[in-house]
Amino acid sequence: MYPLFRLNDTVERDPAIEAWFADHSGELGELARRWFEVMRGGGHDVREVLHDGHPTACIGDVAFGYVNAFKAHVNVGFFRGAELDDPAGLLEGGGKSMRHVKLVPGRVLNAAALDALIRDAVTNVRQHLRATA
Repeated sequence: MYPLFRLNDTVERDPAIEAWFADHSGELGELARRWFEVMRGGGHDVREVLHDGHPTACIGDVAFGYVNAFKAHVNVGFFRGAELDDPAGLLEGGGKSMRHVKLVPGRVLNAAALDALIRDAVTNVRQHLRATA
């Protein structure tokens, strides 16, 4: 098990994230916003911060997910992604803990499966927090 990734200065709504979305308009920005909104909807304890230049969602101060826009795709990432159940096979990456889903405009996406990954990531962090309390 890997330690929880804690971030300082998380807030309910970070104005820096809104500025990030304003700077990432267009199709990729809208994709990123759509999935970050799902993360924001994870519960009353969801907080956020602009970390390493991209919107990051947390439970309290513990990061669970992020979005980032690139030239031709968006990543929806999970800090403890290696621990998530992924029956649809959406997750990419081979690191010790992080995984991401690559979203490409025009490519069919199993939105229900990505939604389930986000819910699982929230649950995963809450379970780790309870176990360490």
